Amino acid sequence: MEHRRLGASGLMVPALSFGAGTFGGQGPLFGAWGTTDAQEARRLVDICLDAGITMFDTADVYSAGASEEVLGKAIKGRRDQVIISTKTSLPMGDRPGDAGSSRSRLITACEDALRRLGTDRLDLFQLHAFDAGTPLEEVLSTLDTLVQAGKVRYVGVSNFSGWQVMKSLATAERHGYPRYVAHQVYYSLLGRDYEWELMPLALDQGLGAIVWSPLGWGRLTGRIRRGAPLPPGSRLHRTADYGPPVTDEHLYRVTDALEEIAEETGKAVPQIALNWLLQRPTVSSVIIGARNEEQLRQNLGAVGWNLTPEQTARLDAAGHRPAPYPYFPYERQEGFARLNPPLFPAPC
Repeated sequence: MEHRRLGASGLMVPALSFGAGTFGGQGPLFGAWGTTDAQEARRLVDICLDAGITMFDTADVYSAGASEEVLGKAIKGRRDQVIISTKTSLPMGDRPGDAGSSRSRLITACEDALRRLGTDRLDLFQLHAFDAGTPLEEVLSTLDTLVQAGKVRYVGVSNFSGWQVMKSLATAERHGYPRYVAHQVYYSLLGRDYEWELMPLALDQGLGAIVWSPLGWGRLTGRIRRGAPLPPGSRLHRTADYGPPVTDEHLYRVTDALEEIAEETGKAVPQIALNWLLQRPTVSSVIIGARNEEQLRQNLGAVGWNLTPEQTARLDAAGHRPAPYPYFPYERQEGFARLNPPLFPAPC
């Protein structure tokens, strides 16, 4: 397993990490993802560690803390072999203090996560959403307190906009607080909005992308094809409204290209989709999830090889959507593109 530096930090993370959203599944969303218990989770962790996957990602909101609890049981006795990444800020209840990134909420969330995971430290602690109501100085000073106490090693964010990340980094630099080193983002062949603003920001500021839902909310598993009905067992029947929207034509344009390359390479469709992501700028780790051992082993086949430049270009073209303003001039007009050649090659 290849290991990569997480942004501009000293933390080395595996190119593939494991998402524990299927652990302890409860409720309409997470119950549809999976209901892995502690015994099954330990088996999946065994397979991951044997393959070199050492980072495990979860969140307090995943099944109301059950995911963290099951992950804690699955890694018991081998804490020093793993990197634990968890998240907080999304609502955990209906009371005013049950959501956001206030000092009280962050301290309580960290202590709760440590207890559920059965550990004394979090390797990566991420804000799951931007809290516009809490001053950034309060947020960042609290994270600094947790780092100084040794309860958190590194800090990051998830699902922030560009200005939210940049204002946070500027505030951290001004006061000497820990800088975010990771941004957990939605990114896939079906959803490439990350490339328009957040990727250039990450390149400039040294944030490593940790990619969630790399298979487009379960649409790039190889089971969805043009002209065929949605498979009966697909979780999209129950969860499509929770995830990123995708038009049918865009979906089928991407799946057509993936199937062609699958025939050429002998690789499975999800392996190709994951391999494409692993070659993208700023990507430090791609989170894979699995409801069972078969899915996990298939996803592990995404590493150890690379798509050819020609195959990558075909996938780029299939997954491309026109950039919104103010970005479209940079990919359409040579004068703009020449200012940012790594991201926007000059038009032919």
